[in-house]
Amino acid sequence: MSNEVDIQGYTDPKFEMIKDAFKENFEEFNEVGASFAVFLDNKFVIDIWGGHSNPEKTNLWNKDSIAKVYSTNKVIASICALILVDKGLLDLDAPVARYWPEFAQAGKEKLLVRCLFSHSAGLPGFDEKITVEDLKDWDKIINIIAKQKPWWEPGIKIGYHATTMYYLLGELVRRISGKPINKFFREEIGKPFSIDYHIMLPEKFQTNRADMIPPKVTFSSFVWDETDRNSYLFKVWSNPDLRKVHDNDPIWCEIATRGFGNARSVAKLG
Repeated sequence: MSNEVDIQGYTDPKFEMIKDAFKENFEEFNEVGASFAVFLDNKFVIDIWGGHSNPEKTNLWNKDSIAKVYSTNKVIASICALILVDKGLLDLDAPVARYWPEFAQAGKEKLLVRCLFSHSAGLPGFDEKITVEDLKDWDKIINIIAKQKPWWEPGIKIGYHATTMYYLLGELVRRISGKPINKFFREEIGKPFSIDYHIMLPEKFQTNRADMIPPKVTFSSFVWDETDRNSYLFKVWSNPDLRKVHDNDPIWCEIATRGFGNARSVAKLG
């Protein structure tokens, strides 16, 4: 049985097929709520949304609904750091320790800035046990990373820096600009270009936050139930233990690893 849904927003006539495909996600594939946008030649050719922002379907997805966008936030952190490169304040081929002296601990004195962008720093996780609550404490995590020994020789191979990338790049931004990365983004990109995207989510915007609907088998449960306990995969995704905190827990609004936006904001950033 199909589910009728009213798709709101603007679509250039040349992009009607995309709007039809978006609508089909709801009517044939049980999408609950979403937005979609394309920013082309300095203008939006499609900016649409529909459905509901909660699984109970009591709140409509509106023009300004925002959602947690997971690793899209890595792109945003990279853009912030690359602004400093563009300004000549950050050198990709310089050692990280030039800007962050404490980082030189545990044999990292020659680790290059470019390794932080390419997931090749050998710092995808933590040897020291941490909690999700600890992720709110920027200084604590930065101190742990500064002391962390790389799990492999930096620059030799790549391993997804799922959580640490935000702190690594964010600390460079903070050391050079004097601003936390969320403030740097807001002042350098968000406000000047009217982009409704947030690294962490201020309380005043949380009423527009859409709920996430997790799959029946979450990635965290897969990691704990199906992966080798000695693998990098397990070491990264089991510390902190994400099984203990739901995707919609407000704590994520206070953690810099999480970004919040909608299709309009992400498309404009791209």
